[in-house]
Amino acid sequence: MVKTIRIELTDDIQDEVNKISDESSADSKVYVLFFGTELPSTGQSWCPDCYQAYPHIRNAFDECASNATLIEAPVGTREQWKNNPSHPYKVNQRIALRKIPTLIRWTVPAGKNDRLVESECENDELLKFFLTRD
Repeated sequence: MVKTIRIELTDDIQDEVNKISDESSADSKVYVLFFGTELPSTGQSWCPDCYQAYPHIRNAFDECASNATLIEAPVGTREQWKNNPSHPYKVNQRIALRKIPTLIRWTVPAGKNDRLVESECENDELLKFFLTRD
């Protein structure tokens, strides 16, 4: 079963995610999903790519990631994210977030192959491969 945890926009995201990762079981994989915060008026992300990708991501987790932790990390409002080079998730060296949605596999060292970005998060086959590879 997938355990989902939501953390709000923070400068200390790496510490928070590391703490959750440390508390997870040894064989559990930890993923972080970065997306545009939901609008109060609709309950949906202001980011159209995030809105499109979310059902694909949830379905992939439900089908493929039985022993995983999914940390949902909204990036804030459109104003907080767009054209803000000092956004805490953009300047964090490990995360170096540039586009949303982004799904990062946290349990491996940061690298080119440890994340899915934008339309990759809508690709069901790619999501399944990403969640099931060792």
